[in-house]
Amino acid sequence: MIKRILALGGISIAIAFAQNSGAQSSVANYTPPMTPWGEPDLQGIWPLNHLIAVPLQRPPQYGTKANLTDDELAKAQTSLESRNRRFEGAAIPVADTSKRVMRQTSLIVDPPNGRFPELTEYGKKLQAEMKSSYKPGQTVFDAIEDFSAWDRCITRGMPVSMEPRNYNNGIRIMQSPGYVVILLEMAHEARIIPTNGMPLLDSQIQQWLGESRGHWEGNTLVVETANFNGLVGHTSAGVPGSPGPLQPETPDVKITERFKRVAPDTIEFTMKIEDPTVLATGSYTVAYPMYLDNKYEMYEYACHEGNTAVRNYIETSRFERTHPKEKK
Repeated sequence: MIKRILALGGISIAIAFAQNSGAQSSVANYTPPMTPWGEPDLQGIWPLNHLIAVPLQRPPQYGTKANLTDDELAKAQTSLESRNRRFEGAAIPVADTSKRVMRQTSLIVDPPNGRFPELTEYGKKLQAEMKSSYKPGQTVFDAIEDFSAWDRCITRGMPVSMEPRNYNNGIRIMQSPGYVVILLEMAHEARIIPTNGMPLLDSQIQQWLGESRGHWEGNTLVVETANFNGLVGHTSAGVPGSPGPLQPETPDVKITERFKRVAPDTIEFTMKIEDPTVLATGSYTVAYPMYLDNKYEMYEYACHEGNTAVRNYIETSRFERTHPKEKK
C-alpha cells in the first residue's frame, strides 16, 4: 500500500509538470547528457523567473485543482503581459520579467489543497517569539536580535532559497567529480553538496542553509539536507503567495530535493520539507519545472551596504519611544 501511495504521488506530480503551459514535454525514456566522469549533466543556469506569478500556496478558490483552465491561463497571460509593460524602460533587468505563463495554481503540491500547513501549538509559540521588520505590529528595535536573518542580509534560508522572488531568480548548477554546487543569485550564496558518500558532520554543527549530502538514483540527483540552526523561517515575505513572513523552522527540519533532467531544457524539481514539531501535517512538498536559460545574466547581490537599514530602524524606534506622540 505504501508503495502504491508513493507511486500515485509521483504520478500526480508528473501530471502537474506535463500540464504546465510552455513546458517542453518530458521526452519518453530521455537520456540526459553525461559528464566526463559518468554522472547526469545538470550544469547550466536554471532561473526561476517563470514562477513569479505562481503563488507558494494555492488561493482557496482553486481547492484541490492543481492547474489553471484554458480561460484562466489566458487571463494569466494578459496579466503577465501587463506586468512586463510596466517594467518597459524601467531600471529593472529583463531577466526579472518572464514571457512564460505556468498552469500551476501553487508551488505547494502536497497537501493536495496546495496550502501551507497549519502550525502546531509549539509552532504557534515559536511564531509569537519570532522578530522581524516584517512582523506586523513590531515597533521595538533595540538590537540585531530584533531582526530576522533576511533583514540583516545574511540569508533567505532553506527552503526559501529554492523558491522564486520577484527579482534575482538566477540558479546556476555546477558539477565536478564528487560534488554539485548550486549557486544562488539572491544573497550570493553557494550550496556545496558532496555526492561522494561523505557522512554528515556532528549534528551540533548547525548552519543557516543546513548541511547537504547528495547521491544519484538513476538519473535523479537526490539531495538530503539536515543540521539547520533553526534561525530562519519556512517562508519569506518576498516569496509570491507566501502565507505571511513568519513561519517558524526548527533545527530538526529535514529537506529532500530531487533534480531530474527530463528533456534538453527541463529539470523536474521536487522538494519535501519535514518539520513535524511545528507543522500540523508534519511536512509539505513543493514542485515545479526548471528551464535552462544560459543567456540569463546573474547580477551581483550587495544588499544594503553597512546594514544601514538596521541602524535606522533602531534609531527611529528609540526616538519614537522617547518622544511619544500625544493622542489627539
